[in-house]
Amino acid sequence: MVKQITDKLGRPIRDLRLSVTDRCNFRCDYCMPKEIFGDDFVFLPKDELLTFSEMERIARVYTRLGVKKIRITGGEPLMRRDLYKLIAALNEIDGVEDIGLTTNGLLLKKHGQKLYDAGLRRINVSLDAIDNELFQSINNRNIKADTILEQIDYAVSIGFKVKVNVVVQKGINDDQIIPMIQYFKDKNIVVRFIEFMDVGNDNGWDFSKVVTKDEMLAMVEDEFDIEAVEPKYYGEVAKYYRHKDNGAQFGLITSVSQSFCSTCTRARLSSDGKFYGCLFSTVDGFNVKEFMRSGKTDDELQAKFEELWHIRDDRYSDERTEQTVANRRRKKINMNYIGG
Repeated sequence: MVKQITDKLGRPIRDLRLSVTDRCNFRCDYCMPKEIFGDDFVFLPKDELLTFSEMERIARVYTRLGVKKIRITGGEPLMRRDLYKLIAALNEIDGVEDIGLTTNGLLLKKHGQKLYDAGLRRINVSLDAIDNELFQSINNRNIKADTILEQIDYAVSIGFKVKVNVVVQKGINDDQIIPMIQYFKDKNIVVRFIEFMDVGNDNGWDFSKVVTKDEMLAMVEDEFDIEAVEPKYYGEVAKYYRHKDNGAQFGLITSVSQSFCSTCTRARLSSDGKFYGCLFSTVDGFNVKEFMRSGKTDDELQAKFEELWHIRDDRYSDERTEQTVANRRRKKINMNYIGG
């Protein structure tokens, strides 16, 4: 029986984000800059990660409280060995209506078929440029955009529904918006452009690097005949638009200029098993892994999850201003550790 719970701001819990690894095979500056995450960087040892059985148990308990959607994140989740086994286990949980995965796409040909056979149907691929040289400079691993586009085509060919996510930074890849919309429009794949966020501590964020949703929309309207699409569900973070000529859609995610804190329904588990109520949380999340491994029952775990959600009052993006960001002294959790 589902016990629907809400937080201090009246927000229900609907989504669970599970980070399965803190490792990644890219070194994008806004997430894992190579100057910090160098070849000698020490990632979490295996025994500090949640096991798949622990993740399944966490997800099963969360469905009692209203979680219906699960998203697998990282780091780069396809670097977690035998990930398809977790997908298969999550698909067996009553109450889970949707499972998604966010990836940079590089390993889709290697692992995609097993993931599909295990029941995964939706993938979000992060791709910040369609120009090869620019994309190579962004990922800092000499990976061409063409390589990821081939992986996307493969994923679509075996039945996946694919969305493409683009983090837009002014003066870096904002000139990619129009060519990417055109490219994915022709393939009828949804591409979503995300305002550059101040996630973590290492990405050199400031307001001057943000291209707002209104600025992006103005650029698109100069090139294409589009119309707005009504939201599909409560808490949908993207604002979608439709091309009038062929019906293909694209989205704009207003994470800075128009906060969606008021409808945020996401609980997050880091790769080493800590609970966070917000993408911009500080580094003192509740240690669910330690709590579980101390011998707690499912009922005790559920009571703790209820407590953590009831006291949740995070609304960082509502409160963000240039002054608060400049004066911030707290350290936030890094994106590779908690997922996007």
